Amino acid sequence: MHDEDNILDELLDEIRDLLNEYPKALERRATIIEATGKDPELVHKLIMAAQTMRDSGNLYLSWAKHYAALAVGNSDASTDEDETEDFDV
Repeated sequence: MHDEDNILDELLDEIRDLLNEYPKALERRATIIEATGKDPELVHKLIMAAQTMRDSGNLYLSWAKHYAALAVGNSDASTDEDETEDFDV
């Protein structure tokens, strides 16, 4: 059971890292497109998509943490933690 707890913790770390990096990658791509002077509408869409992904990532990670806590026997898995720190918000 302890190994499963570690796996859940490791997966949560991976999820958090990926959800954190994805919007940054969109913003980097938007910056490159903007620097070339091409398609300002696409730049705007990518910037907005990055923000949307941050917001949905916060929600997704909150649920993932909730279910991981339940899986290790914490029946009171609700938390008042602020997930926005995970995503530089």
